Amino acid sequence: MARIRLPGSTDSLHTNYKFNVPPILQPRLTWRYCLASTALAYVLYCFLFNKPFFSSKLPQYTGPYNVGAIDIEVPVREQRLVDTAVFKDSGEPAFELKTVLFTMYYPAAKGVRSGKHHYWVPKPLWLTSFGYAKVARINNFFTNNLFTSAMGILVGGTKIPAHVDVPVVSTEEIAKQVRSSKESSSFKNFEPTSFQSDTESSGFPVIIFTHGMASSRTQYSHYLGELASRGYICAAIEHRDGSGPGTQIIDSSTSSATVIDRLHFSLSDVKAPSDTDTKIEADDFKRMQLAFREAEILETVHVVHSLHSGSGDTIIATNSRKEGSKADLPSFTGRLNINTTILAGHSYGATGALQGLKPRTDMARIFAGGIALDPGKSSGRLNTDVDVPILTIHSTSWSAKRSIFYGRPHFEVVREIADNLNAKGIGSWFMTSLGTSHPSVTDAPLIEPTLLKWTTGAGIDAHEGLRQYVHVSDDFAKFVQDGKERNLLALPANSREYDRKNEGMDKEWKEYWQVHASPVKTKGEGIVDSR
Repeated sequence: MARIRLPGSTDSLHTNYKFNVPPILQPRLTWRYCLASTALAYVLYCFLFNKPFFSSKLPQYTGPYNVGAIDIEVPVREQRLVDTAVFKDSGEPAFELKTVLFTMYYPAAKGVRSGKHHYWVPKPLWLTSFGYAKVARINNFFTNNLFTSAMGILVGGTKIPAHVDVPVVSTEEIAKQVRSSKESSSFKNFEPTSFQSDTESSGFPVIIFTHGMASSRTQYSHYLGELASRGYICAAIEHRDGSGPGTQIIDSSTSSATVIDRLHFSLSDVKAPSDTDTKIEADDFKRMQLAFREAEILETVHVVHSLHSGSGDTIIATNSRKEGSKADLPSFTGRLNINTTILAGHSYGATGALQGLKPRTDMARIFAGGIALDPGKSSGRLNTDVDVPILTIHSTSWSAKRSIFYGRPHFEVVREIADNLNAKGIGSWFMTSLGTSHPSVTDAPLIEPTLLKWTTGAGIDAHEGLRQYVHVSDDFAKFVQDGKERNLLALPANSREYDRKNEGMDKEWKEYWQVHASPVKTKGEGIVDSR
């Protein structure tokens, strides 16, 4: 509007113009305005830089190779009841094994990009969120939908950085990487000895991985993807024993695929068949779950062996997840080092891994070693009948809390497994990863670092914690292949019990590790290559 000089005013005659500015753009230093401005700026930042809301993106892998990923779900060799328990509400079998599902991470060809990634929370999103509401025992219409909305906002768009269904790395590229790794210090911890093509046992080392309670195959993608970027084939199983939040079973064994959406279930959801008077106890239910997990592990091993023996086309044809054709699964033939397969797991999965390592009379030995990360404290007894090397890692939260486990301290039971193996000359380790918490080996601290640090009390940077897990696992896998102790594994135990002082540990490891059991008796044994 025009402003005219009034009589008596000392201003010169002039005209000012004021434009009508929308109220929302007029700066006001109120808390509402500041909050709205901050939220708008954050949304624009996430949009411009392709970042998920209220969480962090999963980082890229750091090894010498690109990483590919394939979801494989195929019918088992023989559909069967692992146990006769049934669901109370429907009467259907609770432990019927129809298919096995796993994500395979593998070294991929250089420079390939699929343009497709797996979501960290698999679709449909509601299946996982409803399952978590059930795990929390607050599942109803309101909480189920609240969980779905919150999960969608927090991690619904989070993608695993591995490229889906891309070609495996060629033998020529491996040879080139072998030469360059010897000349460069960029990947000085990468030892490609297992890829020498002139030996019968050459090929990619294999790791079968089993997840923990209230978890799934996707939640260890960084740990397994990092190992794949260092030359491993990693098969992350999705267990259908009720321990996960939710899973979708796609059975393509018939002319029309059958899709079953299954939520988490527990002891209270099952019963013995109606023609028996048997009551299922808590230990019985854990035994059923572990037996089902063991069956899934063996079926996964069978699929991996089939891939190695030349059945890639059959796996592609029967894979209900419709992945594998672009990766040219037949090209995996003869390229897996199945003789050094390692069975690994976390929490409930570590308990299952130990069970899967027990010697068998009905088949040849299928595992050359095991990795147990925070073996379960409430998932049933730990199998001690093992005759292969084992690496057991406790998080600080697992070691620091004294827990009585079937009448004995859990820490003592775990240490005794390594002690007994070392007494037999089977090299095994038990150690604590300092500053970590139970979820530290999962992806969760990478996606929500502040929240997880606050809720779990982890003192270590999430990225550094996982890096330490990867390096020591890599060193152990190499030990299984050639019998040489490296780096941390070349040190003797410095403390039989968990001790915050961590006295006697070498300076370079003191911040991150405490070793409770080791086959190395004195310093200087083995091969020490400082990181």
